[in-house]
Amino acid sequence: MAESMKGLRRSVRCGEVTEDMIGKTLTLMGWTQKRRNLGSLIFVDLRDRSGIMQVLFDETMIGPEGFAKAGGIRSEFVLAVTGVVQRRGGAVNEKLKTGTMELCATDLRILSESDTPPFPIEENSQTKEELRLKNRTLDLRRPDIQRNLMVKSRVAQLSREFMAKEGFLEIETPMLGKSTPEGARDYLVPSRIYPGSFFALPQSPQLYKQLLMVAGYDRYFQLARCFRDEDLRADRQPEFTQMDMELSFVDIDDVIDVNERLLQHLWKEILGIEISVPFRRMKWIDAMNRFGSDKPDLRFGMELVDVSSLVKDSGFGVFADCVKNGGYVRCITVKGQADMPRKKIDALAEFVRGYGLKGLAYIQLKEGGTKCSFAKFMTPEEISALADAAGAQTGDLVLFGADKFKLVSETMGALRCHLARELDLIDRSKYEFLWIVEFPQFEWSEEENRFQAMHHPFTMPMEEDLEYLDPSKDLSKIRAKAYDIVLNGAEIGGGSVRIHQSDIQEKMFECLGFTREQANEQFSFLLNAFRYGVPPHAGLAYGLDRVVMMMLGLDSIRDVIAFPKVKDSSDLMTQAPGQVSEKQLEELGIMFRQQKED
Repeated sequence: MAESMKGLRRSVRCGEVTEDMIGKTLTLMGWTQKRRNLGSLIFVDLRDRSGIMQVLFDETMIGPEGFAKAGGIRSEFVLAVTGVVQRRGGAVNEKLKTGTMELCATDLRILSESDTPPFPIEENSQTKEELRLKNRTLDLRRPDIQRNLMVKSRVAQLSREFMAKEGFLEIETPMLGKSTPEGARDYLVPSRIYPGSFFALPQSPQLYKQLLMVAGYDRYFQLARCFRDEDLRADRQPEFTQMDMELSFVDIDDVIDVNERLLQHLWKEILGIEISVPFRRMKWIDAMNRFGSDKPDLRFGMELVDVSSLVKDSGFGVFADCVKNGGYVRCITVKGQADMPRKKIDALAEFVRGYGLKGLAYIQLKEGGTKCSFAKFMTPEEISALADAAGAQTGDLVLFGADKFKLVSETMGALRCHLARELDLIDRSKYEFLWIVEFPQFEWSEEENRFQAMHHPFTMPMEEDLEYLDPSKDLSKIRAKAYDIVLNGAEIGGGSVRIHQSDIQEKMFECLGFTREQANEQFSFLLNAFRYGVPPHAGLAYGLDRVVMMMLGLDSIRDVIAFPKVKDSSDLMTQAPGQVSEKQLEELGIMFRQQKED
């Protein structure tokens, strides 16, 4: 039966016991990690979020009743133990901070009993994720998950302190706002007071933080909850935390400076690692050309090479026709892999087909001679020229893809990363920061059959490209004053200089296909505010969860979120989303329409 802790107070956490406390009487509280009954002695590993302390139950110290009670302890029982700290009589556990000591118990209270857990509470659990997430409260007891969340808490605390010293004000923005276009799908919240009308949960505090700049708050900061109704992957969740900021009277270099120093501060305080600044900067077009990605991983080489000019007049129609039709032929050189079996190369071809590329061509520069998948269409000299252009030598494998710029670049970039993981080419001890700058202002949407803003409609074009900001001109030539911060192949944050001139903002809406009436309908509150003096301003937002994930070298963002969703956006623990009562639907004026089957 569970006992009360009346009259007891915890002295310290389990992992906070130090050798200075030897000889002192302490009360520790926590969960039973493990129990070992040696007959005359019982050992319990007592665990809390700080670590583990070994507790010794000796009948001569705790008495027959207490010893019998200790014999009934099971895994995950919650205990309060009072005793004297002493040096271990047995082997030292060097893996524990407290491994040289133990608490010799003089009193025991079982505060709560536990059923047998459905899986062991242990680090790096091999239990299926579905079972762990259904029992997330147990999963959260794992020491590695607890450390992750404690690091995340520390990152938030350090960021707040740093930003306050830099003159930022922490200001909350609304959770219930207006749905606006030009982004991911909104999560909508029906209004009971206004039937048929909906609030939207914020995808970001973008418009509100710009309004705060108009209102004169100069430097804003917030840890903001954001929501996006989009498909999930390992580093994405439908609800997440943004570390959000906006600054007035600044340009790109000012924003980059404060953020480089913030990241430098976090890595030093959390990991004890000195990050050198300034970070490298790379134009978007260079990143796409060299790495096939606007978030390149710089921890390994294998850069893309454009060989279009060498194959445009060749006898290999796949290459030549692609270039003639406005496409590109790009390749990567895989060092030391000339003898890669055909079966593996076929698997790589299947990999790129998953991205939309029709296949892979290859050259194997073997010791005994060159093998080429398109040898009958090109001369040995042409094949040798391709290998030279790719920087390949004897012993290397060259892989080629051909298609439109975006598809072939992104696919070969994905193949580059896939091979780096497969061949273990990545130095996981490195933190390679990079700013990607000069993004395209617009990108073409096949679905909408029009240009869309690559970031959002309030991003300032580069001044030298303003001459193209006209629906009758080539919008693809316009570069944005936008910037992403990339770490080890992942975007951890992004932002831009905002438009503060009304004539440029009107042109932007016009290029996006908005009439003046449509722009006013969607953004009237912002445009009205902009009539009364707008300072030049810029901002940036990090995905806090992703920053911590990358900082700790984790593969899944779910490991830094207390109660995450799974790929279909559901919560396995609470079974959300769920049905609601007819009465609730009636109050909201909502009726479901039966979907027609195909």
